[in-house]
Amino acid sequence: MSTLLIKGGTVVGVAGAIAADVLVDGETIAAVTEPGRISSADRVLDATGRFVIPGGIDVHTHMRLPFGGTFASDTFETGTRAAAFGGTTTIIDFAVQRTGEVVQDGLAAWHALADGECFIDYGFHMILGGVDEDALKAMDQLVADEGVTSFKLFMAYPGVFYSDDGQILRAMQRARGNGAMIMMHAENGIAIDVLVQQALARGETDPVYHGLTRPPELEAEATHRAIVLAGVARDCPLYFVHLSASEALEHVAAARDAGRNVFAETCPQYLYLTLEDQLGAPGFEGAKWVASPPLRSRHEPHRADLWKGLRANDLAVVSTDHCPFCMKEQKELGLGDFSRIPNGIGTVEHRVDLLYQGVVEGKLSLQRWVETIATTPARMFGLYPRKGVIAPGSDADIVLYDPQGHTRIGAATHHMNLDHSAWEGFEIAGRVDTVVSRGDVIVDGTGLHATKGRGRYLRRGLSSYLL
Repeated sequence: MSTLLIKGGTVVGVAGAIAADVLVDGETIAAVTEPGRISSADRVLDATGRFVIPGGIDVHTHMRLPFGGTFASDTFETGTRAAAFGGTTTIIDFAVQRTGEVVQDGLAAWHALADGECFIDYGFHMILGGVDEDALKAMDQLVADEGVTSFKLFMAYPGVFYSDDGQILRAMQRARGNGAMIMMHAENGIAIDVLVQQALARGETDPVYHGLTRPPELEAEATHRAIVLAGVARDCPLYFVHLSASEALEHVAAARDAGRNVFAETCPQYLYLTLEDQLGAPGFEGAKWVASPPLRSRHEPHRADLWKGLRANDLAVVSTDHCPFCMKEQKELGLGDFSRIPNGIGTVEHRVDLLYQGVVEGKLSLQRWVETIATTPARMFGLYPRKGVIAPGSDADIVLYDPQGHTRIGAATHHMNLDHSAWEGFEIAGRVDTVVSRGDVIVDGTGLHATKGRGRYLRRGLSSYLL
């Protein structure tokens, strides 16, 4: 096995930032030492002036997700390549089971999509679109045999992925028994459908009405209801995906203050973008930013509250909900009817940078940046300490980040399979310099140095946070 020495950098972890050198032997970290203690290796990377951080872990992506009569535009090949350029070395994607389908068949289908295609390591959550007795039994089997230890349910999208309260409760009870995490898309889909039909009947068809028919109150109501159901299920582990609204965050914070097994993530789009500035763009332009939950109003305190939630750990993780659709022939399916616009934004390449900008602006500490993009995701979803930390014995997934660099985001330079950028023109006061995945330098200033198929499937354990 070859050795790699990363010298002269500042290693950042949850305990702080220290000047240290990192020695990699093969695919794992062999030592973290005081500077200069190790003098040679097969390859040396000079990290002077760089932060040396664990590779990013994006626990919420949707490669090739079927939605609204089309498929997310990124494949596992293009999506993981883009992730690598952005400093993410692990993703957890969502395999899909729809009503009437066999859970294990859905998982097998996603393995077929990903096998031999990924540039970085990957795992799977399981979407349960049809909770019945067979699906409940499958939950036990996936936890025990497949390394799939988290299951996503939807309180939105009636007729597609929606689960009623009885189905949710049964799945939560099963998860309480086998240790799995229930992931929840919390919006009151039944009420939203009423508002959507009323808006269309009034001739309100532009993309902005996607946001106006999914008000924050209906995210908050569903969030509270899910917390109550999880309590009935003996405090089933519950993780809210893509939390966007202040009112929903209040329910999560109250549950956490009470010592409950309740966790939540948010996404960059909810930290930076708004209903008025993006979703409400003239004409059909706002379709680029149609996602669920929707972008929230700049006239309400959602963004500031989400940053505060990240600092206070009421929001534990920042993921992307990466689910890109091109404007041409995909988002355009909703011309004249916002309800037909495929829901999703492409961000997998930009999460590490966008969250670092929060450090620059004084909204997050350096340590909290690393926690929310790498360490906590690993702990939350059964990958720690293999992933998410720079320590002896851990996988050598390492990013050299240049705080003196500069990144300008745009469709002309991104690597996602997407004909536009939701982040066009955003300026980041930092730059991903070098990306190491399991000891291999896969991205540096000269480009990509990896082949598809090198990424490995990760069988995950249970969450480190469960009570």
